[in-house]
Amino acid sequence: MIVDQVVQKRYTLGAQAVEQDLCCPVEYNAEWLRILPREIVERDYGCGDPSRYVRPGETVLDLGSGGGKVCYIAAQRVGPGGRIIGVDLNDEMLALARRYQQEIADQLGEDRVHFYKGRIQDLALDLDRVADHLAVYPITDLVSADLFEQWKARLRREEPMIADNSVDLVISNCVLNLVDEGARQQLVAEIFRVLKPGGRVAISDIVAGREPSAQMKQDPTLWSGCIAGAFTETGMVAAFRAAGFCAVAFDQWTAQPWRVVEGIDFRSITLTAVKPAPSKQSVENRTVLYRGPFACVEDEFGNRYPAGERVTVTDDQLTRLKEEPFRHAFVFLHEGHASTPCRTKSCC
Repeated sequence: MIVDQVVQKRYTLGAQAVEQDLCCPVEYNAEWLRILPREIVERDYGCGDPSRYVRPGETVLDLGSGGGKVCYIAAQRVGPGGRIIGVDLNDEMLALARRYQQEIADQLGEDRVHFYKGRIQDLALDLDRVADHLAVYPITDLVSADLFEQWKARLRREEPMIADNSVDLVISNCVLNLVDEGARQQLVAEIFRVLKPGGRVAISDIVAGREPSAQMKQDPTLWSGCIAGAFTETGMVAAFRAAGFCAVAFDQWTAQPWRVVEGIDFRSITLTAVKPAPSKQSVENRTVLYRGPFACVEDEFGNRYPAGERVTVTDDQLTRLKEEPFRHAFVFLHEGHASTPCRTKSCC
């Protein structure tokens, strides 16, 4: 089974007519839907609302942007000067999204949205440019095939579709599970690459309570239906931590499974995480105190915070701890009150 072909076929049909089995029920704020054409609203297939994490003025990347619904909601949230980038592989979905781009831009007073054709596990390669190149320089033999590969490598390096460290927030709505398992590590690494230091992710997706069976993974309907390719709960967290993300958490978690297949629960979640900024040692001490209720907590960098104990942190640590979801768990004390940070397991 070739995953790309299976997914493309089903989502092409989904762009032409509403297919209820491709999505979970999601409540969107009606205010953001008012300017959207009916067919964009109806032909949206997702399992959450990652647009609610968008902040004014940001550059936001939507992976698997489909018909553009979340992009156009996010375009309203970022406001003037903000920028939304949608990436999708399906021609029918891209055509639907682009059909109303000027109409929505006129209502917003500026065009804040750009849609690219590409694979979300290869955010450096613009497939529209690839198609244009092949129309002029078709592959006819081994020499032209080799020249084509060299051209792609140069394009990725010198003119990437999405540049390194260029995005404030990466969002996605029920798309990561559609990527072949062999490309998952590259997918998460690409998300990390394009984010600015301090940039965030908000990924709404389907996760599995345990690994789907080999038989399920060979079922085209289950794969294109967001089931067979789902990350496990532990696997998704581990993949983002392994790529270098911190503050990895399930910010949204539906108690009721969306579907149960072969005794495995599949449910909707929204995973959030942060790309850490380069660490710098503080010139002056900054002090925090973890409130509890746990006896001690540890972050991704091995820094431990025993409950009720003052801990010295760097400027970068302090910045992270003052952001969601950490800030309510800590007291931020005046400078010069610190003790040595606790970094050994014995403190717990």
